[in-house]
Amino acid sequence: MSDLTSLTQVALADDTPEGKAVYIRQPGDVARLVNHSNHARNNARIIMAIALGGVFLDAYDLGALAFGIKDVAREFHLTPTWTGIVASAITFGAIVGALVGGYLTDKIGRYRVFMADMFFFVFAALACALAPNEYILAAARFIMGLGVGIDLPVAMAFLAEFSRLRGRGNKAASISLWCPTWYAAISISYLLVLMLYAVLPESHTDWLWRLILGFGAVPAIVIIAIRSRYMSESPVWAANQGDLDGAAQILRRAWGINAQVASDADRQPVRPVRRAGWANYGTLLKGVYLKRTLLATVIAVASSFAYNAVAFGLPIIISSFLAQSMLTTILVSLALNLLFAFTGGLLAVRLVPRFGAWKMTTLGYILQFIALLSLALIGRPADGQQAALAIAMLALFLFGQGVGPGSHSMTFASLSYPTSLRGVGVGFNQTLMRASSTVSLFLFPLLSVSLDTGVFWVIGLAPFAGLLALLLIRWEPSGYDIDAEDFSAK
Repeated sequence: MSDLTSLTQVALADDTPEGKAVYIRQPGDVARLVNHSNHARNNARIIMAIALGGVFLDAYDLGALAFGIKDVAREFHLTPTWTGIVASAITFGAIVGALVGGYLTDKIGRYRVFMADMFFFVFAALACALAPNEYILAAARFIMGLGVGIDLPVAMAFLAEFSRLRGRGNKAASISLWCPTWYAAISISYLLVLMLYAVLPESHTDWLWRLILGFGAVPAIVIIAIRSRYMSESPVWAANQGDLDGAAQILRRAWGINAQVASDADRQPVRPVRRAGWANYGTLLKGVYLKRTLLATVIAVASSFAYNAVAFGLPIIISSFLAQSMLTTILVSLALNLLFAFTGGLLAVRLVPRFGAWKMTTLGYILQFIALLSLALIGRPADGQQAALAIAMLALFLFGQGVGPGSHSMTFASLSYPTSLRGVGVGFNQTLMRASSTVSLFLFPLLSVSLDTGVFWVIGLAPFAGLLALLLIRWEPSGYDIDAEDFSAK
């Protein structure tokens, strides 16, 4: 029987699915098989694609209300304060959901949490579409946020634990896929707005925001229908709980690796002190994890604050710059997201295995700081040339977000911690990030009224803070075998 203590022996897993058996004796063997195998991943790719479904819904539900918030405010006669409450309710829910979801992801497993949370999206989307007043709408958006918060830790865990350590398509690249997925969802919401804007009679334009929010239930139902067939537990998490037989079965099914459990295998859960519990949130602030947590948190908070202020306010910003129709605003917003944010996200996936997350995040923050500084100096454009320059700076900001912190904030959050801490690590990160989103979404309508385009001076502080944190803490998660930290003390 082969002993998986070296990469040479792990490589035996790259025979045919029915080929030579690979024997696992301890949880670390399973992690090494996943991290270093070049075997065709079969269902693993499908599982990763389904995991991105929650990210898609998160982005869709945020972008869907961006164009409809004015109609909501007009229909319900909302004050600026209540407009901010409705807009930010989803992130209030996500704060709670992320904290609980991170704990549950490590406690009961990735699979169980992932199979349950999509029902939040279905119920909340339909409730939003039928909301008779602002109170029901805000409550439904809060429930939707619970689903979003619960989903992100488990989705990132799946992406990290179903991909290899190095090379093209490595863990950092797989996790950064969340970014183009996000922008694709935003773009689809814009396309849906455009389609409905074109077909709805002028007397029924008040239906627009209801139809857009209600449509969010459709992809959620599709995901529920297909993921029960393909999803499985993370083999690394299962092995860490002492379930080597389950881990071997997942490797055979998802990777086509003929994994078998050795008769003398160690079936004890890895490191009892790392068993899932609320105390693990405190572990994130101790020892080697303290600096990583600080860096990941600053990146996430800065990225979220700046992006939400700009992205959610993008239609308002463009309409004020161009003073054009709703149709022009929709088309320019769609073009900026597809051509720059989405493209930047795709480049991040492609380039992070080569350059690393630290360098690309640093570059992204530099581009964003330049863009926001320029927008603040331009102010409200006085002519067509200044308007074109302002739109170009918005494009530069979105490209910087896609290629840098937008893609890699999750990389730092997910790959700074081993399997035993990954759920709470992402949950803690998302809790603080969503708090930043809440502040950003609540304050932007108020600040834009009081400061006009001077709000860009305030937003510009976010990428500056992120850049400073990166220069002070030079931690590179891409290509680092973080899961080995679960076994190093055994």
